[in-house]
Amino acid sequence: MSTSVLCIWQPGQELLDYLRRGLKGKDVNLVVPPDLEPETLLRLAPEADILLGWRPTPELLAAATRMRLYINPGAGIQHLIPMFRDLTRERQVTLVNGHGNSYFTAQHTVALLLALLNKVVLHHEWMLEGRWRMGDAEAASVPLRDLTVGLLGYGHVNKKVHLFLVGYDVAFAVLRREWPERAEPMPTPVLRFTSDRLHDFLETVDVLIVSVPQTAQSVGMIGSSELDLLGPSGFLVNVGRGAVVDEQALFEALRDRRIAGAAIDVWYDYRPEPDDEGRRRPHRYPFHELDNVVLSPHRAASPLTDLGRWDEVIDNITRFTQGRTDFLNIVDLSREY
Repeated sequence: MSTSVLCIWQPGQELLDYLRRGLKGKDVNLVVPPDLEPETLLRLAPEADILLGWRPTPELLAAATRMRLYINPGAGIQHLIPMFRDLTRERQVTLVNGHGNSYFTAQHTVALLLALLNKVVLHHEWMLEGRWRMGDAEAASVPLRDLTVGLLGYGHVNKKVHLFLVGYDVAFAVLRREWPERAEPMPTPVLRFTSDRLHDFLETVDVLIVSVPQTAQSVGMIGSSELDLLGPSGFLVNVGRGAVVDEQALFEALRDRRIAGAAIDVWYDYRPEPDDEGRRRPHRYPFHELDNVVLSPHRAASPLTDLGRWDEVIDNITRFTQGRTDFLNIVDLSREY
């Protein structure tokens, strides 16, 4: 029997062609709705074995009575957890998420870190003003050499960040919820920490790179006391989720120089209202007034047009057609990632 995959958005032709080439010979019917009206999706849902897309409604999931696999093409799945907890009480459905953007996110993480340590933004702004060669007295670079980089979370992104930073003569510390019994290969030796030793971890590191999902356990994980442990020479890069780092605590730590600086790609208000001059800011505190930050508008996953990021989606659909259940990136609903 043909496997029916319902896209709950309308992919562009280039992506559709790529998916169809990847699924050629797999007896897959890739269904693209003629429009995105709720009635249209509800009409198509009952025939779907797999749903593919980002933001289903509870009504759509309930209507997809044949569905056994839901593929969220992005890494963020906190919005799906409550719906799938309800759904899986009555039906066996597997939720997977996508990490096809992990290379780009890791690249952006390293770019943010280097821009922060080398004061690229400050010197760029001075150049725009015609202020030539302000020099180290105003904003000296901070060498990475001999620092300890702390990777908070060791998923797809921070594993690549670890690899990318190997050549900078830094030490590494990694904090993850649990460590596998069988040692996994790593680019370098690391200092190992678990969640119950967060404060020991923060006292050890000079640079904190946050790449953990938003869960009930991770919200507010980094607050005022944690930032104080990072200290006045410590730097923070957040590419995980804004809520993992308390907003007020981060702003005040930066403003008061209790940490040296931060580069931020993930934010706190994703529907900001424009001010009187039409400016929209995704935060409640004036981060834009600080001179020790690099601000990035949640774009670490760029370029979104790269088609290779869809390879794992093709792989998971292929596995489904083969009757397999060992899908890539299965979400553990109890852990929320």
